[in-house]
Amino acid sequence: MEKEKEIRWLGSSYRDLLAFPEEPRRRAAFQLGKIQAGLDPDDWKPFDSIGAGTREIRVRNPDGIFRVMYVTKYVEALYVLHCFQKKAQKLEPHDRTIAETRYRAIINDRKT
Repeated sequence: MEKEKEIRWLGSSYRDLLAFPEEPRRRAAFQLGKIQAGLDPDDWKPFDSIGAGTREIRVRNPDGIFRVMYVTKYVEALYVLHCFQKKAQKLEPHDRTIAETRYRAIINDRKT
């Protein structure tokens, strides 16, 4: 059996996930576990506009719509860029900036 991929939380992403209501938090954590095991999450979409290989887990709940943006294309780890509650149809500029900045941090860190 293949070893599960390590999760590396960037910035406040772990604290942000813990701030989700209980049910969306548990569902998001379960989906991250599937990704660690090499499987696709149940509801996701690519988000290459943030950076190549970026994906978004989508968790719908009566409390709202929750997102976990991540990158799994690197062998060493699954990088969680940003966890947030989506409040509008489009990705808010603030959330885009956070995810893009953290994605660039991965790229820069891998160059050194």
